[in-house]
Amino acid sequence: MGREAPSMAPMAIPSDRTLIFTYGTLKRGFSNHKLLQSLMQSNHASFVGPAATSSPIPLVCGPYRVPFLLNLSSCRSDEIYPVSGELYSVSPLGLARLDELEGVSKGHYERFPLKVRVIKGEGNGEEGMETEREVEAQGYFGHRSYAMEMWKRNGEKGLREYTKEVATGYVRRMDRPQGLTFLDHIRYFVESKC
Repeated sequence: MGREAPSMAPMAIPSDRTLIFTYGTLKRGFSNHKLLQSLMQSNHASFVGPAATSSPIPLVCGPYRVPFLLNLSSCRSDEIYPVSGELYSVSPLGLARLDELEGVSKGHYERFPLKVRVIKGEGNGEEGMETEREVEAQGYFGHRSYAMEMWKRNGEKGLREYTKEVATGYVRRMDRPQGLTFLDHIRYFVESKC
């Protein structure tokens, strides 16, 4: 018996909202989720449901166990998988706050469209969806200036999901060495051999 194909029927998302796929520290139970909680409390975000990328995308960890999706269409590996995460609907203000957290203007991450499957079940976007749906969302990817080096530094092996076990050793921003930019930390990480 095969798996049921995802429905392509549109979801009821207000036109001023953007769907954001989260896969790392913005997920429930992780350190940066407090931003999404704050946005939800002020009606600038809502949880749509658990989701996964429709196609395999490299997910790796960088310095301090920070997760990165990598937009590397030329990647060929048996170790790239669809990535599990969560889908949120955010307002323009919410999107601006997420862009700020992800350092989009500083070249830390880039926001790109991607297709995700919203998993049936929990979520308030379509209360207890009966079928899986595929939707276009936005996701934060490691910046192209370091993406290939990050992929190589991770042994060209991707993760299926950023879990608590994978995040072991994660260091919050405030606890990282000061005096260096995040791009400096990334550069040192990709140049290191350990």
